[in-house]
Amino acid sequence: MIVVTGATGNVGRVLVRSLSAAGERVTAVSRATMPVDVPDGVRHIRADLAEPETLRPAVDGARALFLLVSGAGAHLAPGDILDVAKAGGVDRVVLLSSQAAGTRPESVSHAPLRGIEDVVRGSGMAWTILRPGGFYSNVYGWANPIRAERTAAAPFGDVGLPLVDPADIAEVAAVVLRDDRHAGRIYELTGPALTTPRDRARILGEALGEPVRFVDQTVDQAREQMLTFMPPPVVEGTLAILGSPLATEQRISPHIAEILGRAPRSFSDWARRSVDAFR
Repeated sequence: MIVVTGATGNVGRVLVRSLSAAGERVTAVSRATMPVDVPDGVRHIRADLAEPETLRPAVDGARALFLLVSGAGAHLAPGDILDVAKAGGVDRVVLLSSQAAGTRPESVSHAPLRGIEDVVRGSGMAWTILRPGGFYSNVYGWANPIRAERTAAAPFGDVGLPLVDPADIAEVAAVVLRDDRHAGRIYELTGPALTTPRDRARILGEALGEPVRFVDQTVDQAREQMLTFMPPPVVEGTLAILGSPLATEQRISPHIAEILGRAPRSFSDWARRSVDAFR
């Protein structure tokens, strides 16, 4: 049995489907109280990582755990989560962390994730850590203004980052959860090329068949918007990466290609698959 936390998110949904299609027994875990659509044969259990004991029914008899934490994870007790998992029989954990936990480990925004990584590495379990950069799916934040006005606003319009397709992250996770050879490894997951916010608006327009106008936001405008759904330390850390990325944050990683045997998907690929959200 493989347990997938965050099973209703952009990564978790694909991961659950991939594991199920490969013939694995899967338990999908989320905080959702409404019915959750999972493949036939997959069980869904409601649990909250902030209350580790709620995870106990999900991990009973499991052998591997995909651990996805919300936000920076500062509200969690990772040692307690892993103790519950080990008591249920789990001996392998794959943690979805963040590239910035490696590039900016002392930052207020990402130090908690680095701390969770340290707990995972010291757990005595077989472990693998995935460190993706930004997700292509972050641009779903443009869906409403693109649908209404064919506009997209962002700061730092000409700064490029190698964002990654959440489906690629999920497919990597499906491999490393099932293969002992990936134990003790940390993988950085990026897309195949740098794209700027201006690029992404243009590519979405191409997928839609009509132009999307890009609007340059000031840092203050972006901060005000981001504070409506992010804690202040995470906002400041995110703005720092978006505006002044380190060379290591703009590096194209080979790990997706090495693990999956193919190049990571491009932003154009994602835009074509996701275009209905912007119509």
